Amino acid sequence: MSIWQARSKRKLTGGRLTHSRKKLKRELGRESTSTTMGSLSKKKIRCFGGNEKIKVMKTEYSNILTKEGFKKAKILSVVENSANRHFVRRNIITKGAIINTEVGKARVTSRPGQDGLINSILVE
Repeated sequence: MSIWQARSKRKLTGGRLTHSRKKLKRELGRESTSTTMGSLSKKKIRCFGGNEKIKVMKTEYSNILTKEGFKKAKILSVVENSANRHFVRRNIITKGAIINTEVGKARVTSRPGQDGLINSILVE
């Protein structure tokens, strides 16, 4: 399934917009990555201009910023996710999600589907 990212087909007034050209390959989007808990699994994706994104499919650990510095802690569960309330039940980690770790609760600040790792800040 391809996702085409472009302008709306309607104007603000409600009238139809006519596009001046066809869809281009570079405008295609990808399906979202549902990063979950489990043994480490990554995927490399070639992007526009030959750049690469590293998607984390599954992970066990998070880099947590505490008062003392960074600590690597095991993720136990997803407590809250503002992106979608059903992600909590499915343990899907996205940016802004609050996760329960060995150190305590932490808020995810990185984008696991694009950065290749999970960075978070200790909440408690």
